Amino acid sequence: MAKRKAVPHRRTRPGRSSAAVKAVAAWRYIESSALVAAVMEGDTAAKASIRGPGQRITSALTIAETSRAVLRAHLSGRVTAQQHRAALLTLQRFARRCYIVSVTETILNRAARPFPVEPIRTLDAIHLATAEALGEAPALVIIITRDIRVRESSTALGFSVE
Repeated sequence: MAKRKAVPHRRTRPGRSSAAVKAVAAWRYIESSALVAAVMEGDTAAKASIRGPGQRITSALTIAETSRAVLRAHLSGRVTAQQHRAALLTLQRFARRCYIVSVTETILNRAARPFPVEPIRTLDAIHLATAEALGEAPALVIIITRDIRVRESSTALGFSVE
């Protein structure tokens, strides 16, 4: 799947409240747990959060983690061959419609340092470091997750969470 670079840094126009900017220009960082819930479990709340207003952005890690979840479900017999194909097509469509951020050395270095809420798992730390690496004020980034650790750390970093 082709990787897309994140959009250049956006600046707010003078006189616009952060709530107005958030409603119009927020980035929706899709974390793996939310995408897996939407693709594999049909979680309607996760689907609605992912489809909400704003630019969708995710880590290459999210695509890999979700692909692995789809493969595990297929190999364990939890999904049929038809459901497996449908999940892969959904994931491909998502990837085409989303900015995908590579896992860089900078992101890995940040993930290695402490976060406000510890302990946090390595892959979760990579997601949080990716969201921070976007260079946007936390008020302009909404973290879409189903993971409690990511939710708590995101909130402590100042991000909105759905």
